[in-house]
Amino acid sequence: MREKYFRPLTGLTLGLPLLALAGCQKADDRPNIIFFLVDDFGWADTQVPFGPEVYPTNGRHDTPNFVEMASEGAILTNAYACPLSSPTRTSILTGVSSAHTHVTNPLASLRGTDTAYDTPDDSPWATVDSLSQGCLDSPRWAVNGVNPAVPGNQDNVEDAFYGTPYARLLKEAGYFTVHIGKAHWATAGTPGCSPYNMGFVVNVAGGVVEFSKCGYRSENNYGNVKDGRAVPFTPHNLMEYYGTGTHITKALTREALKALEFPIQEKKPFYLFLSQYAVHTPIQDDPRFYQKYLDRGMDEGQARFASMVEGVDVSLGEIRAFLKEKGIDKNTVLIVMGDNGGNSENKNKGGILHTQNKPLREGKASCYEGGIRVPMLIEWPGKVAPGTLINTPVICEDLFPTLLHLGGVTRYETVQEVEGQDLFALLTKGSQLAARQSFRDRREAYEFEIPESVSGIDPERYIVSHYPHAWKPYVLDDIDFLSSIRSGRWKLVYRMRTRDLELYDLSEDLGETSNVAKAHPDIVEKLARALSDRLRRFDASMPTVRSTGEKVPMPDEVLNGLK
Repeated sequence: MREKYFRPLTGLTLGLPLLALAGCQKADDRPNIIFFLVDDFGWADTQVPFGPEVYPTNGRHDTPNFVEMASEGAILTNAYACPLSSPTRTSILTGVSSAHTHVTNPLASLRGTDTAYDTPDDSPWATVDSLSQGCLDSPRWAVNGVNPAVPGNQDNVEDAFYGTPYARLLKEAGYFTVHIGKAHWATAGTPGCSPYNMGFVVNVAGGVVEFSKCGYRSENNYGNVKDGRAVPFTPHNLMEYYGTGTHITKALTREALKALEFPIQEKKPFYLFLSQYAVHTPIQDDPRFYQKYLDRGMDEGQARFASMVEGVDVSLGEIRAFLKEKGIDKNTVLIVMGDNGGNSENKNKGGILHTQNKPLREGKASCYEGGIRVPMLIEWPGKVAPGTLINTPVICEDLFPTLLHLGGVTRYETVQEVEGQDLFALLTKGSQLAARQSFRDRREAYEFEIPESVSGIDPERYIVSHYPHAWKPYVLDDIDFLSSIRSGRWKLVYRMRTRDLELYDLSEDLGETSNVAKAHPDIVEKLARALSDRLRRFDASMPTVRSTGEKVPMPDEVLNGLK
């Protein structure tokens, strides 16, 4: 039976051009917007410190352009994505939590393909009777991603979330919309697989791409054309770079800048979504920078990854230089973000596994901080105060209303109820308030709280993360079957496999090393109930216990175990 992952909302319809334009500023007042998204980008992968101090991990990679942008813009120190790529990207696209869209795992290429794993049969959880309640099977989820609510398309895709994409609303409001790079919103054979259907006028290299099989090298045509024939699920529209020695990060940057020439010439506001495939697998060196990291004593894996990070940094620098060259930097908003935490399970990155995101715990796919806390910067001259820290927690679905507000689209209609919060006042008024303060040191600046009366955002708002699957065909206890909720300094982690509730004080323990649940049962109860309320409201997918066939209990149903 076909299952839809959205309950229609009475009285809401698809956003129309006239409705969208009614809530817009005049076109000549609206800024250009660039959203620069980096794949698998760790919180400590640049020289920009996103925490209360500079950590040793911040010194690994040369990223002068990130440093310059941070000095001329604002650093969002508590920015959250989903644990994995497709959940983040679809939440940004729709403004809805991944627990609600049910897009909770990376999407496959082919329609209807499930990429999630169950507890393997040969794991201790499956073979030891005393642990049989911890042998979990992955639940059903939205394996086909997002089905766009656009003219001519119906809510008729099974296992997909039906929603109005923000890019469509920007386009209808008069923006020239450009998509360059990775999409990963939907599977082949569904409308959502094409950026054109999401509202983009230009698309280069976006669609259904199995990039881990393609690679960054022009020498193999980025995975295209084998034995004289085109290969499916590869990045397209990059033929001019085949065999030229152009790393794909550089090729995508060139394509982005070429695409912007037209709207600049026509004096038309533009929205560029530059979604780099870097620094996702495969971990292949960028030859422009590889040797110098070997010379510093890194192992080959570390040097390959470092060269990829520097390639992204150079891309960012080229974008910023282009804006200044064209004289449009003062009227352009530039946002940089990672789509999930850095991959700490990838053996090809070199170094010691599960340590690459320190001081944060774990990495990609985990609900611990290393998997969901990501780098985020914003630059908007004259509007966002330079050199400031914004410490209010924000999450990926907030980008939906924020990008629209930046484009002057403040009145619009969607088929989905947007859950993200508009960050416009936080970024502008909030950064300006932070700039007027006098801080003795970085830690004091990091601890400064922008009040809700200024930003419109509660600093203790709930940040929910949910991963009800096993990520790999082997057990990863700090990644598989986790949910979490953060409010202010406190964070609760629910281990579905063991039914344990862990509590961490992030103000004192950013690395989540000391579980203080027994010392604060009242806070555990409050957060467990809040997390459970959200998951129930979202009808969130929950794994099942293999031995009983029953769903794992909600966090508030295991509170007695603490007493």
